[in-house]
Amino acid sequence: MAPIAHRRAARTLTSAEREEICRGLFAWNSIRTIAKSLHRAPSTISREVKRNGGRFRYRASRADAAAWKSASRPKECLLSGNYKLARLVADKLCLNWSPQQISAWLRLTYPDNQEMHVSHETIYRTLFVQTRGALRKELMEHLRTKRKIRLSRHGSPLTGSGRGQIVDAVSIRERPADIEDRAVPGHWEGDLVVGSNRTCIATLVERTSRFVMLTKVENKKTETVVPALIKTIRRLPRALRKSVTWDRGLELAEHKKLAIATHCKVYFADPHSPWQRGSNENTNGVATPVLPKGHGPGVCYD
Repeated sequence: MAPIAHRRAARTLTSAEREEICRGLFAWNSIRTIAKSLHRAPSTISREVKRNGGRFRYRASRADAAAWKSASRPKECLLSGNYKLARLVADKLCLNWSPQQISAWLRLTYPDNQEMHVSHETIYRTLFVQTRGALRKELMEHLRTKRKIRLSRHGSPLTGSGRGQIVDAVSIRERPADIEDRAVPGHWEGDLVVGSNRTCIATLVERTSRFVMLTKVENKKTETVVPALIKTIRRLPRALRKSVTWDRGLELAEHKKLAIATHCKVYFADPHSPWQRGSNENTNGVATPVLPKGHGPGVCYD
């Protein structure tokens, strides 16, 4: 079977367009002028020039050859070609560090060495695609989610979960814009974490300060969870009780009772959209492995 011919994607710059860019730079035209003549976005032209030496060193032929080389597949995995980096990543995974923590630590530890930087997505893909051969499959057991594949947030949402609907739920899309920038304290993100031994803990994270409150509850029924949350939230000053954003779990079916008792507005994230409550999801991943064991229900760990 003959291999598929290497073709240029329709949205990429052509060699003729790169020649026009080179002529425009030589004539001292601005980036916006060049972009307008090519019917391209100025950002596209700007990135093209920067990645190929800048205004004074840009050459169309070299830029086109570099683009073909960059687009070639398959590529060598970054961790496969750097044994020291792969060993550091593996050691940190064995300590139950998340790929995000490893990526940030490497940038802080080696600020001037780009060869020792790796994104968390590269670590995930190297783990899930074992043909890359840089990280052992056993290291996947140290990931907090324990999942075997990488799920895309842009994929089709799951349907038919059968969990029911929350009556009169106020969507996160109706949440005021001033909550998004985290400038004003008092807005919380919450979730219910259920352990392997059926232990249930309600987590609340303040969006501005990242202050965390954990409350253990007997079960995940709404008549148990809501009173526990009311007791916890009412310990806060009135100024720090503005809103709570929860996921679509039925443990908050009695959200109206929570709103009335605490004077907090309650919003719900979209189904299967955990990134809309990123602070809370990340806190759950960090806190769950180190939660103390053996405490009775109703205890609040601040």
